[in-house]
Amino acid sequence: MNTESNALATLIAKEEIRELAMLYSRGVDRKDAALLRTLYTRDATDTHGDTFDGNAEAYVQFLERAFPHMRYSGHHICNHLIAVDGRQGEGEVYAIAWHVIPDGKGGWMEDLMCVRYVDRYRHEDRRWRFAQRVVSYDLRSQRPLATPGIPAAQGDDPSFTVLKSRLFARGPRA
Repeated sequence: MNTESNALATLIAKEEIRELAMLYSRGVDRKDAALLRTLYTRDATDTHGDTFDGNAEAYVQFLERAFPHMRYSGHHICNHLIAVDGRQGEGEVYAIAWHVIPDGKGGWMEDLMCVRYVDRYRHEDRRWRFAQRVVSYDLRSQRPLATPGIPAAQGDDPSFTVLKSRLFARGPRA
């Protein structure tokens, strides 16, 4: 491959990896476990500080148990720096994650986190996937929330009902 072809292949890989990170955010925020399962390699691991450390399937199961209790979840990607070397890659994603969760006393609290996802990526089965995710919490704030507001839409969410592209559908991507 010539230099121009290598540069183009690297740009395409980086864009696919950026989409992977955005699909992860969408999967968690829209409570779409089927989608999340497609984003990891078969041998992937995920470490979320002292909350979870294990294989990707166990992590998705962990999230599935948490989904019914999360009144709102919003993951907002800020910076994403990526290095690609053939079919391997690594990157660092800065994100703000905001959740409304039970406070354990019958009320609600907001859980605001400034996180960095320190990732290893691998091209597997014709797609880029997470091979390893390690979450670093740079800042975390939890405080009572007087009124939790309207819960995020689920099945009737406009992103499912209005947008017709497969990218926005529930579950795995083709």
